[in-house]
Amino acid sequence: MAKPLSAEALVYGFTSAGDPQVSPDGTLVAYTLSTTDRETKKANTQVWVCGIDGSGARRLTWTGQVNASPRWSPDGQSLAFTSDRVEKVGLFVIPMAGGEAREVTRHHGNMNELSWSPDGTRLLFTAAYDPANPNGEPPKKDAAPVVRVTNRIDYKQDVRGYLNDVRAQVYVVDVSTGKKRMVTGAAVDHMAAAWSPDGAQLAVGVATNNGMVSRLGLVPADGEGAEVRFITPDGGVVATCAWSPDGKRIVYIGDTWPSSQTDFFVYDLGSGETRRVTTDLQCLPDAGFPPIVPSSRPVWLDDRRVLFPAVRAGAAGLYVIDLATGAVEQIEGERELRVGFSTDAARRYVAQSVASLDSMGEIAVWDRKEGSRRFVTSYAAPVFAEMPPAGWERFDVSRAGLTIEAWLLKPAGFDPAKKYPVILDIHGGPNGFYGYGFNPIQQHLATNGFVVVFSNPRGSSSYGRDFTQRVTKDWGGEDYLDLMAVMDRALQEPYTDPARTGIWGYSYGGYMTAWTIAQNHRFKAAVCGAPCFDLESMFGTSDISHFFGALQWGGPPWEDREWYATHSPSQRAHNTKTPTLIIQGEADERCPVGQSEQMFVTLKKAGCEVELARYPGGSHLFLRIGPPEHREDVLNRILGWFKGHLGEPEPASV
Repeated sequence: MAKPLSAEALVYGFTSAGDPQVSPDGTLVAYTLSTTDRETKKANTQVWVCGIDGSGARRLTWTGQVNASPRWSPDGQSLAFTSDRVEKVGLFVIPMAGGEAREVTRHHGNMNELSWSPDGTRLLFTAAYDPANPNGEPPKKDAAPVVRVTNRIDYKQDVRGYLNDVRAQVYVVDVSTGKKRMVTGAAVDHMAAAWSPDGAQLAVGVATNNGMVSRLGLVPADGEGAEVRFITPDGGVVATCAWSPDGKRIVYIGDTWPSSQTDFFVYDLGSGETRRVTTDLQCLPDAGFPPIVPSSRPVWLDDRRVLFPAVRAGAAGLYVIDLATGAVEQIEGERELRVGFSTDAARRYVAQSVASLDSMGEIAVWDRKEGSRRFVTSYAAPVFAEMPPAGWERFDVSRAGLTIEAWLLKPAGFDPAKKYPVILDIHGGPNGFYGYGFNPIQQHLATNGFVVVFSNPRGSSSYGRDFTQRVTKDWGGEDYLDLMAVMDRALQEPYTDPARTGIWGYSYGGYMTAWTIAQNHRFKAAVCGAPCFDLESMFGTSDISHFFGALQWGGPPWEDREWYATHSPSQRAHNTKTPTLIIQGEADERCPVGQSEQMFVTLKKAGCEVELARYPGGSHLFLRIGPPEHREDVLNRILGWFKGHLGEPEPASV
């Protein structure tokens, strides 16, 4: 008999394949394999390689806990990667013909975004640089913590913590000598650097306001501490870019303002002019998930067509844009979500890491010539054979002139004759999206006896700019009504129990959970994760809300305090009657711990049943990258809360 997915299996049971890289000649795929040991609770990542068809898989690295970022040299004869096998972090190159990996250099911080120069003589990477401690020296033993004084508004960032002037810089290292130079120097984040075809220049993304604003600029590849010459205007965003094969143009994906929906632009180096290619792209190009997942760089197919990965309506696909006409064609797509994007030199093969509602952590290769796809890994199969994922359905809700897409997960061993408790899961953002991806919390709840409902209300991305912007200055308005309509529709199913409903959400989803239970007593249990609870205090304490809040809420609080008050759950939370569990990382800089503390005290004083679970050292992303013990605890704690208040499925009454 099939077992439900356990928290232990979700945290420790899976081997995840990621960061696939196709060799230049299209014969091999290098990738990473990550596991978490049940006994030591430590993650382990090693580099593997297999044939383009998945054959002959073999492990390349054997020492160190974390070996990452495999990148092929232009001639395909070597593979660069980073490793913690040495003190600090090392950059290594291993010859594919055989032999030991050679250390090129090491650095005092993590080396990210590795990229070979076109001639194969240099490697670039980005790494944090502290002008107050350029060599990354550890603090002296028994010394008092350094006093923190800042004069910049972006002095901290979630995951990275207190920054002051610490920012990511671009480094270039000579592969033969190991000599490295810091190419950039300004105290702003530099990211996603791309070599020009002749290796003379770098196109560099420069982010400010903790990534809320970004620009694209040029620096000489042989420079040191160079000033970036910007080629895009201030106040916009740039997700990623790619040089044309002749080096005369740069295509970039971004917008002239942070609209949460990007378009295509082309910059001409000869004239210095920029042409906007699209104005209303209906898919969302992959921009990664900074700071833990880099963006996917588009690929030129010829002098006018560009291949890129994107998401439309919660589903991943490959698209081609004609830069001359702006025409966009989807050439491939599946009901799944993906990470990464790599091709061979001939642009025939495309490798991506895939997760769906039925699978997770596998690598697939799309053959453009044959028009077919093959999975080259199947590491999750043994786990799913014993503990299968939840079944699922799709449905739509129409209201206020829009179609709201929604999904419903059914428990393993689903019996239509039973009545199941129902949990509404609300995504974050608000400009995030749900879709055909594997979500551990959803799967844990669903396979353990709950019907889980999730949707993309107005404000969600992957539906175009108009749909995404519908939530601006309307938090808790039409978005809330969309979600309640989705829940109403789900409860029309004969196997759902309207008397036993729960609600759960994280970040903006936490906001919406707190907002809902403060005024609507239909839910019998709630789990509220890292909520935006008081928008005015959020504006001044979150790492991004001084900028993000002005965009989302129509300006700073002193310009419209009434709006901030009437749209903050804090003003209504004393009416809450729903038993509530609050989940919070203590080092969360995005939705700071004070938001959860304020909610906890308000509900406690109001006589509502409430618990606050705090996770020491947890960032806003601790559900994804936190200690495995904490991630396991969250899964079990959420399940326990809902089981304790909603119970198990019951036979339907006759």
